[in-house]
Amino acid sequence: MSLVGTVRSEKTKQFSTSSWWILAIVLVVYVGSTASALAFFFAASATGQLGGADAPQMPAETLPPLLYSLATAMGYVFPLLIGTLMVTTEIRHQTLTPTFLATPRRGRVLAAKLIVGAALGLLYGVIGVLSSVVPSAALLSVQGVDTQLGESDTWAMVARMLAAFVLWVFIGIAVGALVRNQIVAIVGVLVFTQFVEPIARTLVPFVEGAGDVVRFLPGAASDALVGASLYNAEAIMGTSGGDTLEWWAGGLVLLIVAAVLLVLAYLFSWRRDVA
Repeated sequence: MSLVGTVRSEKTKQFSTSSWWILAIVLVVYVGSTASALAFFFAASATGQLGGADAPQMPAETLPPLLYSLATAMGYVFPLLIGTLMVTTEIRHQTLTPTFLATPRRGRVLAAKLIVGAALGLLYGVIGVLSSVVPSAALLSVQGVDTQLGESDTWAMVARMLAAFVLWVFIGIAVGALVRNQIVAIVGVLVFTQFVEPIARTLVPFVEGAGDVVRFLPGAASDALVGASLYNAEAIMGTSGGDTLEWWAGGLVLLIVAAVLLVLAYLFSWRRDVA
């Protein structure tokens, strides 16, 4: 089967199941509700409506990028999961066997998954961005805080967020191909993204030199690519920190992680026999 035919087959397989739209709904609820709550309290703090006149106020100019970036800072687990499911679901339900029979060139099958994965990453990116930007901008505007939607820097950040979503799908595909077992892969993804890395990044201020290592973790690199994150205390307080990568370096680290995992998956797992 040609690459075009393989891509069409892959697209049909991915959009004929319910997993993609169920994850999309959860993404909207998770990111949207978090963005709404934080936008209300952060804007109230910035305008002096929270805690009285003597309470410290958050810099209003830092709020829009901080809130908009919640789509990636908190929602990157969703493209990671969808990428993982793109492979492990086929292995679990043994649909990968007829796929390889129809297309013996396994590299072509993997390439088709990456192409469809890029489309899914963009779709999830748009959904995630809308889920964080729409409620945040509305609540900021209501409380008199500039939404910065007319600034080019904001839209450049949105473009980098879409790129981050695509790269996370690629990483998910690689993880699924490497681990193969769906339950183990999903649990591993959730443990790393929701516990291991967040805890490591939270402990950075208390461990000398930890920032030099933690900033190269995938989640930290993703936030660096975007240029804003709730995990950066400096962004919340309006000061600049020295433990984050430049946006291009963050994107490069995330790309390298995806490339290395994909190569390892192809060499040591993708070419193995499928039961």
